[in-house]
Amino acid sequence: MGQTQTGVEPTSRPAGMWGFTIIWMGQLVSLFGTAMTNFALTIWAWQITGQATALALVAFFTFAPALLITPFAGALVDRWSRKFVMMLSDLAAVLSTVVVLILYSTGNLQIWHLYATGAFSGTFGAFQFPAYSAAVTTMVSKKQYGRASGMLSSAQFASGIFAPSLAALFLATIGIAGILTIDVVTFLLAIVALLAVNVPQPAATLEGKKSRGSLWTESVYGFRYISSRTSLLALLLIFFCVNLLAPFAFTLLAPMVLSRTGNDATILGLVQSAMGVSGMVGSIFLSVWGGPKRRIHGILLGLLTATMGILFLGVAQTPTLWIVAAFFTIFSIPIINGSSQAIWQSKVAPDVQGRVFAARSMIAQVGAPVAMLLAGPLADNVFEPAMMLGGSLAELFGWLVGTGPGAGIALMFVLAGALGMFVALGGYAIPVVRNVEEILPDHTPDSELPPI
Repeated sequence: MGQTQTGVEPTSRPAGMWGFTIIWMGQLVSLFGTAMTNFALTIWAWQITGQATALALVAFFTFAPALLITPFAGALVDRWSRKFVMMLSDLAAVLSTVVVLILYSTGNLQIWHLYATGAFSGTFGAFQFPAYSAAVTTMVSKKQYGRASGMLSSAQFASGIFAPSLAALFLATIGIAGILTIDVVTFLLAIVALLAVNVPQPAATLEGKKSRGSLWTESVYGFRYISSRTSLLALLLIFFCVNLLAPFAFTLLAPMVLSRTGNDATILGLVQSAMGVSGMVGSIFLSVWGGPKRRIHGILLGLLTATMGILFLGVAQTPTLWIVAAFFTIFSIPIINGSSQAIWQSKVAPDVQGRVFAARSMIAQVGAPVAMLLAGPLADNVFEPAMMLGGSLAELFGWLVGTGPGAGIALMFVLAGALGMFVALGGYAIPVVRNVEEILPDHTPDSELPPI
């Protein structure tokens, strides 16, 4: 599909915040369907294999291809219609779900099929973040960026609250095939929502015109853009550090809670639901509030709060305290993401956001899969044995996190949280991070060229 730079589509379809709200409602429904499918297939995979490694590999094969293709996806987002790219991502997800549905219904589904379909949908999913982020920039005003981000976060967290319980109910009634069918329908509704609205293409800017070239040139453009702006690069490295630390904790939340409660799945469910409720509340709060006037405070203070919550999750040793700590941890995440998104959307010209946001996403997240792969072996072979009664670390840290099953993982939470707090406070000590909003000018209509 060729690139268009007309700035607006010649249509009377809903646009602006109303158009974005229609897209949001489609995504809300679609995320519910996806969350129910993930829950159902997790139960199926656990029953078939009985191995946590199998479940981790599904996530890995979904994430890794998306990470590798992200720079090219960003370049294509800027070349193509953002609406087309968003629909392409949803259509790939529909196709993957349909394939799994057919294989399951015919009795042929195997665990490796989930790896393959996850890699396929994940590859096209790499287009989703830069496309949706860039589309929001052209649909709503700058003062609504935080509110729009809060709405998107609320949709994600709402599915985390209600989808597992609905999926459990449906498993007993319509089964996995029925849940997969619902997921297909919800994806189609999301596509219909996209078709119904006007998603304007950005007008050409001088920056965008200079950046044009081959697909390879445009794919690496985002990295060059960020590296030439010290403030954005330094801010991004803050996120890289936190994203490297957080998986050492959150990847192991379930084993920690289950180990310390005698495999009580109900308590684990309550803790996870508390996270969903907290994220939902934080998202609604951001949607109403719109975020702090100085976005950097929303990022750094939010990171300080969230990482402090991770530390508290490790120190806590009762269900009540886990629930409180979980709520405390997740509440600020929508504010962090919304504040960050508002800065990037304000500073980066709309017609290069696909490439820049793709590079941004890859740099910020590249450490996460490494942390996920290391967390399990470190817990099983180092921290858990060391925190057993008489272990090498038990006397030193037993007063803080206790000893016995789950204590080693709890200590990993404490260390990840403490290091994360150091990173957040360090951001205030770095002038190019602290003053990013003043150092970099906003993109303005005055810098735009006539449509071509």
